[in-house]
Amino acid sequence: MRNNDRVTSATRQPEPPAAVLRPRLIATDLDGTLLRDDKSVSPRTVAALAAAEKAGIEVFFVTGRPARWMDVVSAHVHGHGLAICGNGAAVVDLHGGPGAHRFVKVRELAPENALDAVRLLREAAPGTVYAVEQTYGFHQEPAYPKLHMEVPDDLLPAEEILAPGGRAATEPILKILAFHPELDPDGFLAVARLAIGDRANVTRSSPSALLEISGPDVSKASTLALCCAERGISREEVVAFGDMPNDVEMLTWAGRSYAMGNAHPDVIAAASGRTVANNDDGVAVVIERILAALP
Repeated sequence: MRNNDRVTSATRQPEPPAAVLRPRLIATDLDGTLLRDDKSVSPRTVAALAAAEKAGIEVFFVTGRPARWMDVVSAHVHGHGLAICGNGAAVVDLHGGPGAHRFVKVRELAPENALDAVRLLREAAPGTVYAVEQTYGFHQEPAYPKLHMEVPDDLLPAEEILAPGGRAATEPILKILAFHPELDPDGFLAVARLAIGDRANVTRSSPSALLEISGPDVSKASTLALCCAERGISREEVVAFGDMPNDVEMLTWAGRSYAMGNAHPDVIAAASGRTVANNDDGVAVVIERILAALP
């Protein structure tokens, strides 16, 4: 755990040092962080988000979810209407509501990099199966498990989906999903990062051996940094929350960051503080404390 803004208790925490800048943006993951396990946003959290916005602190949802799964929080994006989806692969305006979102920024995974990643990971971890996430389309291999209530556009080998002129050629690729039915999730992540190298960014947010493969420089942190730069917001003015390895870069980058009580060990090590679990409204607990300390 970093020394800045250290939190020694999940329920009773010291006030931040006087040198800490007034926060201007809160960046929070969704699943396992802002959302409870039943995928709801608690009334306490809704109130905390609204109070932060009223105090002039922007709230950005920064998630691995695709835009079409953002209906659970689309009512809480307030004035700006923006969310960072696909682990940083897209900035989406959710004002139109479910099915009517608009892509403001897309940071795609080049087809040649995607094909390289598929090939290299097949060699390193035989038995891996794939799905391809695009701005609007979703394609998967026949053996890819039905992990969500998703109706794929195609059931084809990944190499065929990603081939020049193939089914994925009509719109940007946001990420590749790679699933292994037997490997340990953290072990699978280590194997994939070693095999793929700098051709793509590999992370995970699922408790299963499901990896998310994005463009080489694409992460929650890098896209959040772009959005903050556009607003003249420094990293020291950002407070971030997360629970899984795909949050590590963002928590390391932000001036203040909090690992949830239910967080992965790597997240706890990366964050500068810790709060209670998602089911106990850990994000709201910290936001309330931040607002109470404002002059």
